[in-house]
This record gives sequence, C-alpha cells and structure tokens, in this order.
Amino acid sequence: MPTRRAVTISVLSAAMLFPAGCSGAAVPDVGAPPASARPPASARPSVSAGPSGSLGSPVTGTLVPPSTRGPAVRARPHGRRYPLHTGIVATTFWVGEIFDPHSPNGSQVISTYDVHWLRHYGGCDGVVTGGRCQTQRRVAANGFFPTLMTPRENPFYLDLPFDDVNDAAAFSQRARFIPWAHDRGYAGHAHDPAFSYMKNRWVKLTRGGRTCYGQIEDAGPGVYDDYRYVFGAGDPRPASRLYNRAGLDVSPALTGCLGFSELNGDDNRVDWQFVDAAEVPTGPWTRLVTTQGVSE
Repeated sequence: MPTRRAVTISVLSAAMLFPAGCSGAAVPDVGAPPASARPPASARPSVSAGPSGSLGSPVTGTLVPPSTRGPAVRARPHGRRYPLHTGIVATTFWVGEIFDPHSPNGSQVISTYDVHWLRHYGGCDGVVTGGRCQTQRRVAANGFFPTLMTPRENPFYLDLPFDDVNDAAAFSQRARFIPWAHDRGYAGHAHDPAFSYMKNRWVKLTRGGRTCYGQIEDAGPGVYDDYRYVFGAGDPRPASRLYNRAGLDVSPALTGCLGFSELNGDDNRVDWQFVDAAEVPTGPWTRLVTTQGVSE
C-alpha cells in the first residue's frame, strides 16, 4: 500500500467537494497521495458535502494521446495486441466518494496520480443527497455523463492495481513490465517520480455484448503492485482477495455504459484489455478526454 503521503480526510472542507468557479488554472504541487483501497460496497459511507454542483452540458473534447506532468506527449502506437483479461470482478468508485474518513486510503477526493483530482474533475461525480456525495445511475440519453455537475475531465475512468508512481515495488518494476514503457513519449522516464506510465492510458471493457472505453486515473483496488495480473498473458487472476476478488474499479459512467446490474456492488464481471489511443473509437468516452498529468 502506498505510504508516500497520508491525507486526513476529516479535515477536508465541504467547499473542496464543490469548488466554486473551478477553472483550468495551474495548481501548486503539494505531495502525491496514496492509492485507494476498496471496502465492500455495503460498508462504504459517503462524505459530507456542500451544495450541489451546477447543472450543465458536458464539454466536447478531442481524442488525444496520454500526457505526462507537463505538456501532452504524443506517443506513437506500435500496433501491438495487449492480453485480454476475462471475467474480472469490477466494483464502482467515483470522484468525491469518501468511504473511510479516517484512512489515508479512504478517499476519492484524491487519486494516487492527482492530489487535486476533485478540483481538476470539477466536483462530486454524482448526486449530493443529505449533504453526502453519492453515486448516480447513468443513462445513454446523455452519453452516461453526470446530470448535476459539469465534469472537466473524462467521466469514463477506472483504476487497475498497479500504482507506478507511489508504490515502491511497482515504481521499480514499471519500465520492465509496462509494454509501452519504451515507446516515444514514455522512454527515459523510468526514474522520474513525477511521471506516470499508467495515468490516462486507455482500456477497452466489455460485458454482455456491450463495449466501452475508459482512462486510468487511479490505482487499486486493494493491491498496488500486481504486475502479473495487470500485464501478464494467459489471463491471470488478480492477487487481491478483497471485495469479491475485484480486479478493477470503474466509474459511474462505465457502470451505466456496461449495463451493470448493481449501482454500487461487487457482483459484476467484465473483460478488459489495454488499447492504444489511436485505436479508441469515437464515442461518449471521447467527448471529454483527460490529459492532466501527475499532480503532486
């Protein structure tokens, strides 16, 4: 479990959940957060929040390659075929969720790659009910986007259990096991703690005949250096035994797009594999593409 920075969630103000006039201005760096661990769905409390975010339509974006901490770096895909992972349990998480205010790993206000994730995203990715940030069912009519806030980053996001920035084991392994580590735009960053090979990478997910795409924006659940599962061939199983042996968390937009049977459970399974940006088809997941790099 990453220990580079511990964050006391209980001191976060309600205003932080719904930043007024959230802009794209540069934000000072303050130290990288740990990745999140996922509790059982039945044991996830929400965080007290301020007033609801403003209504608005999603911003239209352009499909772009992954970025580093600085300006976007164009990485040329090599046409490689990535291993397919089948029948993997996927649980749900969302920006602004706090399921354990006393744990340094208990918040989606931050991600392991972005200490300002909530601010950069634009607020709680869901519905404020009784002062709490809750998840929200998404529908195809508006592209599975949230209806009570306007996201500033892609609402189609997920995590995988390989934290290549804040987990010491994963950091030391990343140039060896990540298939694109030596591609243009990535090569030479193996020892750069301000650079992530994982953040903003694309993943293809399928369930019951539905296919959707999302970007990696956090690490987890439960384990943070599971290179055998994340990058291995032969369809290996996740190392974690937590949360019904979940191998990834997905956002509300992805749960809607994939037609999950539960809004916030741990019984849905997906097939997934990495894809290069050039192979991502146009869809609701390309309306607003995240390019924000590591924010410490």
